[in-house]
Amino acid sequence: MEMQQFHYDNKIVKNFIYATMLWGVVGMLVGLLLAFMFLFPNLTDGISWLSFGRLRPLHTNAVIFAFVGNAIFAGVYYSTQRLLKARMFNDTLSKINFWGWQLIIVGAAITLPLGFTSSKEYAELEWPFDIAIALIWVIFGWNLIGTMLKRRQRHLYVAIWFYIATFVTVAVLHIFNSLELPVSAFKSYSVYAGVQDALVQWWYGHNAVAFFLTTPFLGLMYYFVPKAANRPVYSYRLSIVHFWSLIFIYIWAGPHHLLYTALPEWAQNLGVTFSIMLLMPSWGGMINGLLTLRGAWDKVRTDPVLKFMVVAITGYGMATFEGPMLSLKNVNAIAHFTDWIIAHVHVGALAWNGFLTFGMIYYLVPRLFKTKLYSVGLANLHFWIGTLGIIMYALPMYVAGFTQASMWKQFNPDGTLTYGNFLETVTEIIPMYWMRAIGGTLYITGMLILVYNIIVTIKKGSVVEDELAEAPALERVTKKRTANEGWHTWIERRPIQLTILATIAILIGGLVQIVPTIVVKSNIPTIASVKPYSPLELEGRDIYIREGCVGCHSQMIRPFRSEVERYGEYSKAGEYVYDHPFLWGSKRTGPDLHRIGGKYSDNWHFNHMYDPQSTSSGSIMPRYPWLITGSSSKLDKSMTEKKMEAMVTLGVPYTDEEIANAQQSMLEQGAQIEQNLHADPDFTKTYEADKKYASDNGEDFIEMKNREIVALIAYLQRLGTDIKVETAQN
Repeated sequence: MEMQQFHYDNKIVKNFIYATMLWGVVGMLVGLLLAFMFLFPNLTDGISWLSFGRLRPLHTNAVIFAFVGNAIFAGVYYSTQRLLKARMFNDTLSKINFWGWQLIIVGAAITLPLGFTSSKEYAELEWPFDIAIALIWVIFGWNLIGTMLKRRQRHLYVAIWFYIATFVTVAVLHIFNSLELPVSAFKSYSVYAGVQDALVQWWYGHNAVAFFLTTPFLGLMYYFVPKAANRPVYSYRLSIVHFWSLIFIYIWAGPHHLLYTALPEWAQNLGVTFSIMLLMPSWGGMINGLLTLRGAWDKVRTDPVLKFMVVAITGYGMATFEGPMLSLKNVNAIAHFTDWIIAHVHVGALAWNGFLTFGMIYYLVPRLFKTKLYSVGLANLHFWIGTLGIIMYALPMYVAGFTQASMWKQFNPDGTLTYGNFLETVTEIIPMYWMRAIGGTLYITGMLILVYNIIVTIKKGSVVEDELAEAPALERVTKKRTANEGWHTWIERRPIQLTILATIAILIGGLVQIVPTIVVKSNIPTIASVKPYSPLELEGRDIYIREGCVGCHSQMIRPFRSEVERYGEYSKAGEYVYDHPFLWGSKRTGPDLHRIGGKYSDNWHFNHMYDPQSTSSGSIMPRYPWLITGSSSKLDKSMTEKKMEAMVTLGVPYTDEEIANAQQSMLEQGAQIEQNLHADPDFTKTYEADKKYASDNGEDFIEMKNREIVALIAYLQRLGTDIKVETAQN
């Protein structure tokens, strides 16, 4: 048999490892800053681009797509070459993949703090970046499949199956969730509205977790755990069942994020059913991973690589048990909108993704640089500090979540809410927020230990960027199944057929759930009294989106007695038909706002945005002075007509006359709000002083009716007023 010599491309793996460590530190530092902002809400007082609402999506994107994303590429590029006995298909494609991904990350790090956001969870980047992500992802897939076609190893190992599913599914999810209508270079509106937008977003959001944070890491688990333990995978048959059942079932589970909302009941029930089914393949994968280590437990005790991987797989098992449990309606009624969800997410992120990444880096770097790890002791220290950090982070958040749910739902004997003031629940859980900040500090300390350990290891090693390898050429064989060949064995040597079947498996669930919700109008009953936002309210809604208010406030009142008493009439699907995008939110750090309109005076909202603690003692909401004073407070009305025209294209019934009169309409509504504000003598005094200061310093004075705060007040006062509702307690 003729042997062929070739070279593995280690340089691309090395680059992605460097990027993983860099962005890991950045993303975790931003997360730690956010954790301390719960304790010191005015920590970045007056700096708009460092406000909580703008930094939160930066943290999630940096950790998911920069830290975890680069780790995925590093692991996939390393393992694929060795599993297929071939260099990556094209070095240029590899380089474009690397540098394109880094440019997207840098772009996100610039634009998100500046307030350019679509507001959709895990998909906040605006439309130019959505296009760039799609292009870079296609290049990654092209490189991956091209390598399969020129492979020297006929059999496609289980890790490759998961890489294929990751590529096709993330492409489908990203493209369909990112369908939006651009208005300007960094502003767009989702083509979906309200309930439909929520379903598509959580079809994406849940499966971004599934197919970006789970399936590629399962592929990495199937490669690196057997390699590090020097043991074969426990069960080949279990891996087959694990793969196909996981990718088919996972795609259906998205609606469990929307239980008890205005989403049609049938879609909610489908999400619950498949979420429960998901437990079996998920735990099948965990069992396959842990049992691969049978006979290697002595090595686990001494090898930090295996220590990290054992805790990672255990974290995966915990998170994938908790996910189906949280999809049960009676459990979801307690957990949703609370810090329980924050704990759940971080068990997966910190343990499963973080620890598997750390184990992979400790395994790869000594091999890439032909040396030994500088300090096994430091790696073990990292393991124990990181593990303690996870515990210190997660446990307090579980306690906080249970506390919130309990306090929100308690009633007095006379039928009134025991804790009618939402802030009572906030102040109660502040000690848990302190513990979370300590846990986060421990975790990032471990990350810094890794960075030091790896840098010293690299310095004492010597990189081999083109590693010599040898394998026999792939011989041509019949495309048909042989008599003794199982159907799956046949598929495992046919990458194109495997890709097509995986695509079909993931498309079925999406089509069944999403198409009827979009096409069948009876799923979203209309309400005659619901009208489009006025031009000023539309501008105010965009400010609400820009400032990331949806990160702390929901706009979805569930049909529970406690929520109706606290907030008002439960939310109806027809109320959101003009909402592009939807803003239901996923956590209540502050109260729900769907019925906030008319509940407080314009002055209350003005003072609340300028100094939340002045109106709500104990509030952990930061100040927003840039909406009220200074040149930044001037409302930009230059795009209003274009925004309205875009909305018309999306089905919002603005008339030509309304668009033509938009500027006058904004002035009139703004003037009315300004007049209402003058009802407060303190406001008038401050306003006149502001005017005098501008005059004395030769500055242009911005009338209050032309400031951003007025547009935001207009939007907030509109919320929930399209249908008649009863006044709630709080």
